Amino acid sequence: MKKVEIYTDGACSGNPGPGGWAAILSYKGYEKELSGSELETTNNRMELTAPIKALEALKEPCNVVIYTDSAYVYNAFEQGWIEIWQKHNWLNSRKKPVENQDLWQHLLKVMRIHNVKWIKVKGHSDNEKNNRCDNLAKKAIQMLLEENS
Repeated sequence: MKKVEIYTDGACSGNPGPGGWAAILSYKGYEKELSGSELETTNNRMELTAPIKALEALKEPCNVVIYTDSAYVYNAFEQGWIEIWQKHNWLNSRKKPVENQDLWQHLLKVMRIHNVKWIKVKGHSDNEKNNRCDNLAKKAIQMLLEENS
């Protein structure tokens, strides 16, 4: 299987408000940048949308390493929240429906095709690709606002 590295980020102008997401896919020295936006969303929804769109862009099953600065996304997998939510019929520890359940389920669906490993990176630091994703996500918001003004 091909080994692909993916950097993802989401951003929001207001929370909720206009949001953007971005991903950089790297394979054997080649890179592909993806980004998009939504008019009314949240930061967490954009953080989830980025890996979904990145994984959907892969044309075949791959070994994937996803770098994210989102503790929300990272911890859901690395601390086992996902398994607990599924076991409890998508209810959180307060017995309330898990927020963004639609995106979590979509992410799980696209992950099944691949072998995915999650790595947490520090946001807004010296990680070049994470910073580039952040800029792409913010640019997607800016473009959306310009189109809708």
